[in-house]
Amino acid sequence: MIRSMTGFGRSEIATEQRKIIIEMKAVNHRYSDVNIKMPKKLSIFETSMRSLLKQQVQRGKIDIFVTYEDYTEQNVTLKYNEELAAEYMKYLMQMSDTFQLDKDVKISALAKMPDVFTLEESNIDEEEIQKQLEEAFRLAIKDFIITREKEGEHLKQDLLKKLEGMLEGVCYIEERSPVLIQAYREKLEAKVKELLGNSNFDESRVMTEVVLYADKICVDEEIVRLKSHITNMVHLLKEGGFIGRKLDFIAQEMNREANTILSKMNDISIVNTAIDLKTDIEKVREQIQNIE
Repeated sequence: MIRSMTGFGRSEIATEQRKIIIEMKAVNHRYSDVNIKMPKKLSIFETSMRSLLKQQVQRGKIDIFVTYEDYTEQNVTLKYNEELAAEYMKYLMQMSDTFQLDKDVKISALAKMPDVFTLEESNIDEEEIQKQLEEAFRLAIKDFIITREKEGEHLKQDLLKKLEGMLEGVCYIEERSPVLIQAYREKLEAKVKELLGNSNFDESRVMTEVVLYADKICVDEEIVRLKSHITNMVHLLKEGGFIGRKLDFIAQEMNREANTILSKMNDISIVNTAIDLKTDIEKVREQIQNIE
């Protein structure tokens, strides 16, 4: 099964102590570009998350959002800095003596001084949080891959349909090419007879010209390669896997063969068919850009 690089995944795991929500979305990208946004306290787990994602996802610009809620009542503690409070009092008393002011410092005023009282988070159970985070992340990745595979199946069917039409165009060029050579020979013989009248003409000379013309417009190699590329692409699509880069390379080769056919041919029907072929190849390349 093939995967699109466009996808969305979400998971939510809640316990009595905490809740973790993970959302991830992706668009196509030539390489792997992962951006993770999470609370600072969970940043220590980012490396393991990237490693877990790399095992199952190869390409795409992926944005991951992690929401964390802690329900424990003991998650923060109040800290009193007595030494700092004493420093504040010492300098306040010094100011009172220096400027001859009343010593009217109240506890409420002192408590509001910076860092006299602070809230500090209690030590978190890293092992338990990592276990819950990875479980949520695995579920999100699973959901994410399912959406990628569904979109990938749509891409696959569309590409197979386009490739079938392209093969018909190649077969038409293959069938039409020999007709051109015969038509050229008949046209050449008629022209020679018109010029020479009833006089005998050199048949070998005419054949030589026909051979040169046939060699000039010969696209047998291009047709063989195009058929091979189409067959190979169909096989890869049906086989599945991470085939985006391979398909892109094949599409480039197909475009090169179509260009060569266009440069060799002057028959309007073949030229139009080759143009349609190039148009379909470009459409295929656009679709392939979104395959992982």
